[in-house]
Amino acid sequence: MATAIVNQTISEFKSIIPNILRIPNHKFWLDYDNEADVLYINFKKPQRATDSEMLESGILVRYRDEELVGVTILDASLREGM
Repeated sequence: MATAIVNQTISEFKSIIPNILRIPNHKFWLDYDNEADVLYINFKKPQRATDSEMLESGILVRYRDEELVGVTILDASLREGM
């Protein structure tokens, strides 16, 4: 097995753990569309948003009534280190 790749992947995941633990929702799902360079973060399955708001940063937040159910990050690969 490609040990260097496995070690690099584990190291990258370990570096994001503190950020993941700060997310207020206990469960969430990530989907990344490589072709469109869009990262979808859903806090509910199915999320069934009833409203959305595009922030100036190019991030779309989705709501079901008053509850945040998802975030869509456009140009995700360009946001490293935000």
